[in-house]
Amino acid sequence: MSETYDFLFKFLVIGSAGTGKSCLLHQFIESKFKQDSNHTIGVEFGSKVVTVGGKTVKLQIWDTAGQERFRSVTRSYYRGAAGALLVYDITSRETYNALTNWLTDARTLASLNIVIILCGNKRDLDADREVTFLEASRFAQENELMFLETSALTGENVEEAFLKCARTILNKIESGELDPERMGSGIQYGDASLRQPRQPRGSQAQARQQCTC
Repeated sequence: MSETYDFLFKFLVIGSAGTGKSCLLHQFIESKFKQDSNHTIGVEFGSKVVTVGGKTVKLQIWDTAGQERFRSVTRSYYRGAAGALLVYDITSRETYNALTNWLTDARTLASLNIVIILCGNKRDLDADREVTFLEASRFAQENELMFLETSALTGENVEEAFLKCARTILNKIESGELDPERMGSGIQYGDASLRQPRQPRGSQAQARQQCTC
């Protein structure tokens, strides 16, 4: 039986190697921690159908390699992404310092209106923290990002990160700020029977006239 959904959103999970991107994706899709996680080679893929704001949304999620040698490969997957989780490790100052580069890539290569949520992962290792919540929160505010601290191990805020991003995209569609019809928006309509195209009033009246001819 095929899935039915109102929208499909293309998502990215980006950030430096070792921040737990693959583990976040696995926790979101399988609701469990990925024990034997190696560095991603190139790109991994996952998908999940969620309910957000009364709509059914399929998230197509591309988990990109964080190692520099794969950067040219992974950049090609940025095109037309509607949302992204930008991940750093709260116990690694180095991964936090690299955020500006990842953010530049996302805003340059992905959809013009990409919605990005900053995720400080490994919340469960608070005792080894090198990046404060306040510092990261300030970075998010300055760069107009949403922000959450997550733990791929315990599942804390993992689902919320994906849903918060999806909810923001949906709100932008409903307000008219995002147009799913626009090329490279990273958004597709789902089942054709669920789609309700918005027509200008003039064209609706014209259609009625044509029907009565």
